[in-house]
Amino acid sequence: MTTDATVQNAATVTEEAVGLEPVALGNGRASAQTWKAFRREPLGMLALGVLILLTIVAIGAPLIAPYPPSYGDPVLAAPSLAHWFGTDSLGRDVFGEVVWGSQQSILVAVAASAIAIVVGTLIAVVGAYFQRLDGFISVLVDLTLSLPVLPLMILIAALVGPSTGTIILVVAAFSWPEVTRLVRSQALTVVRLPYVDAARLMTTSPLWIIVRHVVPAVTPVIVVSVVVTASRAVLSAAGLAFLGLGDPNVWSWGRILYEAQQSGAMSSAWWLTLFPSIAILLLVLSATLLSIAYNDARNPRSRRR
Repeated sequence: MTTDATVQNAATVTEEAVGLEPVALGNGRASAQTWKAFRREPLGMLALGVLILLTIVAIGAPLIAPYPPSYGDPVLAAPSLAHWFGTDSLGRDVFGEVVWGSQQSILVAVAASAIAIVVGTLIAVVGAYFQRLDGFISVLVDLTLSLPVLPLMILIAALVGPSTGTIILVVAAFSWPEVTRLVRSQALTVVRLPYVDAARLMTTSPLWIIVRHVVPAVTPVIVVSVVVTASRAVLSAAGLAFLGLGDPNVWSWGRILYEAQQSGAMSSAWWLTLFPSIAILLLVLSATLLSIAYNDARNPRSRRR
């Protein structure tokens, strides 16, 4: 009991001294305060609503629009009541393409960011806890971040072959260093705090300390990294698909742009590029605004203002 009280007191004092977010230390009341502050952010709530709407569209795509056929009629029809987003060069309904394309775009965003977050967080907390590994990890992250990402992504995707799995792995492979850099900076501070030193007196298991104390302390940074990495994954996947390196058997917003460019109708049929571009913009912008609003809401200084 005395040891537990000492650890709790050390955590409380440290939190007040360095200004760490209480939720990072497992305080449920702080989570409620963060959510309460987040609800006062109009742009954050709007961004959350847009993300929820896009997710509903992706899940309910079969109920919203039929799957785009191989061809249809009329060809290159402008937006109308019959075809809300117009038709493409093969007479397919662009609205259906955008709706079904949301599935692949969101899948890539979620899967690629999940892999990048797990790998990046694991490397960051291990390097922060075991100082002998931190120098090597720091050099590895800096070296990876200095690489020309887009050309390497194009090269790997072209060599392996276009598929959804390839895009997910390629995007994740070049996203984890940024996550590691963000989480590592916070983890280096956490492992030096008194309550972590007290935890070392309670157990000799580094795994228990990392899982029980270090990871919860960096959770707010991880949450922000998830949103930012997901938005970058959407842009990367759309860019690869626009270059013809996406999955040709699955609709995506990048594939709509690619086929518009291949048909030569990109400049004449404005609706072919407008609506998928708006969908990409909405997803990326809402994810960015959500991360900013959350970061402001979890900051005690912002809540006091």
